[in-house]
Amino acid sequence: MDDSEIDQENRRWVRDLAAAGPRREVTCAELYPLLLRVARSEARRRASLLKLDGPELEDIAHQAAADALMAVTERLDTFRGEARFTTWASKFAILNVATKMNRHFWRRHEIPYEQEDWSKLASRLDVGPESEAQVREFADAVSAAVNENLSDRQRLVFVATVLDGMPMDVLAEELGSTHNALYKVLFDARKKLRVALVADGYLPEAPAIRSA
Repeated sequence: MDDSEIDQENRRWVRDLAAAGPRREVTCAELYPLLLRVARSEARRRASLLKLDGPELEDIAHQAAADALMAVTERLDTFRGEARFTTWASKFAILNVATKMNRHFWRRHEIPYEQEDWSKLASRLDVGPESEAQVREFADAVSAAVNENLSDRQRLVFVATVLDGMPMDVLAEELGSTHNALYKVLFDARKKLRVALVADGYLPEAPAIRSA
């Protein structure tokens, strides 16, 4: 297919998906199987990492394809014709699979705060083996400071993102919030923890800023 044919095909997709009535429905029915194939392929590629298979994986692929189809029809005005329309549309399927599988993973691995393994915090600190005892003590101090100084929401965001490494976009979607709102919560949580850890002698005070 040469460039003129690709351009003609691109225009057909945009025109028919933007139409009303039967033409739009027929075109959606034509595009959906393509998006489903892409979603299945991407889901299988990621499945081994998340230990998913069978109906669970198929359900994610169908959900991702359906959401991708909706996203494509809602964003037709952003298509610039720089690639094939089907290639552009397929990216929505891939993105939706990634989002859904990340969310699914974290839902399956949700652990109550009381059962959190705070020893994992040691692996996030840049210290050598000779400091293992100090690291454990510091992790215990952070755990206590979190429990005593943070609000429930601050504690949830801190544990999910810092301790468990949950992506902020996944947490934002789970909580019905936004990146910026949760980053503000995390910033305030870190600030409170630093004050508490400095007061208990686990962190040095920040150096004073001298005026010129």
